[in-house]
Amino acid sequence: METPEIRTVDVIIRGRVQGVGYRMWTRREAGRLGLAGHVRNRADGSVEARFCGRPDTIDRMLEACRTGPPGSRVNEVAVTDRTDAVVEVGFAIR
Repeated sequence: METPEIRTVDVIIRGRVQGVGYRMWTRREAGRLGLAGHVRNRADGSVEARFCGRPDTIDRMLEACRTGPPGSRVNEVAVTDRTDAVVEVGFAIR
């Protein structure tokens, strides 16, 4: 049986993404898609996330991040693929 490929990405989301429930929404969406990782606010007003999972599922999450929850306004989603990252278990708000 073949082991499924796992992709890990670090993401910075910029725009109106703090104070609008973006982290809670991200945790909910990641859970719905079966992704592991974490999300947190950054001092510069952006949100940082790490997603670990199947490549097609990561792509779906990144597309969702470009829209975000109601009340948010996403200006930019910067994605960095990680090859050195440890695969996380579960999804946490930090």
